[in-house]
Amino acid sequence: MSSRESYTSVINRKAAAKQQLMNVAMGRERADLVLKNAVYVNVFTNELSQGDIAVKNGVIAGIGHYDGVEELDMQGKIVAPGLIDAHIHLESSLVAPSEFVKAVLPHGTATVITDPHEIANVLGTDGIDYMIQATEGLPVEVRFMLPSCVPATPLDESGARLDYQAIDPFYDYDRVQGLAEMMNYTGVIQGDTEVLQKIAAAHKYHCRIDGHAPGLSGRELNAYVASGVYSDHECSSMEEALEKLSRGQYIMIREGTAARNLRALAGLLVSQYYEHCMFCTDDKHPNDLLHVGHMDAIIREAVQKYKVDPIIAIKAATHHPARYFHLAGRGAIVPGYQADFAVFDNLQDLHVEMTVIKGHVWYHDGQLEDVPVPEVDAWLSDKAHHTFNLDRLTSDSFEDHRPRGVIGMVPGEIVTTDAGYASAVDISKNILKIAVIERHRHTGHIGIGYLKGYGLKEGAVATSISHDSHNIIVVGSNDADMAAAANRIIENNGGIAVVKNGQILGEVVLKIAGLMSDKSLTEVNDALENAKKQAAVLGVSEGIDPFMTLSFMSLPVIPKLRLTTRGIIDVARQQYI
Repeated sequence: MSSRESYTSVINRKAAAKQQLMNVAMGRERADLVLKNAVYVNVFTNELSQGDIAVKNGVIAGIGHYDGVEELDMQGKIVAPGLIDAHIHLESSLVAPSEFVKAVLPHGTATVITDPHEIANVLGTDGIDYMIQATEGLPVEVRFMLPSCVPATPLDESGARLDYQAIDPFYDYDRVQGLAEMMNYTGVIQGDTEVLQKIAAAHKYHCRIDGHAPGLSGRELNAYVASGVYSDHECSSMEEALEKLSRGQYIMIREGTAARNLRALAGLLVSQYYEHCMFCTDDKHPNDLLHVGHMDAIIREAVQKYKVDPIIAIKAATHHPARYFHLAGRGAIVPGYQADFAVFDNLQDLHVEMTVIKGHVWYHDGQLEDVPVPEVDAWLSDKAHHTFNLDRLTSDSFEDHRPRGVIGMVPGEIVTTDAGYASAVDISKNILKIAVIERHRHTGHIGIGYLKGYGLKEGAVATSISHDSHNIIVVGSNDADMAAAANRIIENNGGIAVVKNGQILGEVVLKIAGLMSDKSLTEVNDALENAKKQAAVLGVSEGIDPFMTLSFMSLPVIPKLRLTTRGIIDVARQQYI
């Protein structure tokens, strides 16, 4: 078949589908599905509208009075467009994408925009391929932003280094939307050629470029925005958000597990500002997914706690991200749009009772349909399950008597302070040893420093989730337990370990790139909660997530001090101290 014949075949098929849609819209044929007596959120008029919603071939054919092969009575309920997460790292759920989808379908989620930079820092472009294959055909559509910073900065050691030429071919994929969070804002404002090449390439494909620039202001912000970065999800105050909004950036109001900014930014959700605001989670851990919710939880909190207009809150999780990401035919309930619906009980309690995606009911009355598990190429799956390349460690691996920088933790935040220097663990002053161990290329590099405020009194805690390069990060009261915890991570091909006197008290096995588990979300959550409990027994301070907090201590783009495989760095100066 010639390319012209193939093109003609596609056009004829699409035209036939539109003929069917016209027949349903005009009442000449019955719809596949009709949501009868629907009261729905009209995102164009900012009001509740009424009518039967008719669906044909996964598309909304019309709104009015219709008959269908299948009819569902919506009397007393509120129908909203399917919910959209504007920015998430699927790896943060600690499970395979199909398990993530099982968790969010009962919460009305229809689309997520993911940045696979966690797995890309481990496996490079193979990591992107893995996530694309592992999300193919899932009911919740997973769209991709390509990782912009692998590694996050030149001072980090990851499993790959991706320049613009490495990621450029992925722009041809149907589910790729643009360039993900440009965390190396220092590189942008200093005019780094490699960084600006990535931005220029994304512009060539007319794609969105997301931002990540906590605290950036004044001329530095002007330069960042002038480069072509369209959004930011790192605002933690109204002052910061309004300055970025005034420069034309879209504001993603983040309310996830690791960082929660809704309280600070709820004031944006008023008529003056809300049109350029949307919701995202960034990171969503198992316990939150199981017991709190997803985008529905953000809507609910905005309405109930911060008195945001329900229609504005719903638009921030539907129409606004769809418009921002150029997702044509999504984020609204009008003829010709994809038939994605989140059906709420009412606009006060805002609990999801039904999720419909492309006209198919995936969740209803507490029942979830079976979610398919996409196949990943065998060689790629095998590679993803064997990503540790380093020798076993001993207590001598962590021996160091020179003064090292002390990272000061800030309660409830992922930013840190400069807490001076130390040359030994001092439990009475809440000072522990911390290390980051390179695990990708067998370099033998181990960065050593000290951490203040974590609270551990004995033993050690280690994890292979250490943003963003995902080397092994371990904190402890003594070198022997630090070695035992790190070695357990190596034995398991990734995960979390809590150790005391050489004994494993709790662990989570994360064999997929050291980031995700092959097991169910419930099993992973049970193991994770037990590990948290054991870490608390060893003294980790109340209110601190022992693993999530630890994982951010190596992220070299969040001020002030961080630890990489080569030592403590000052983030603002991007220099070792």
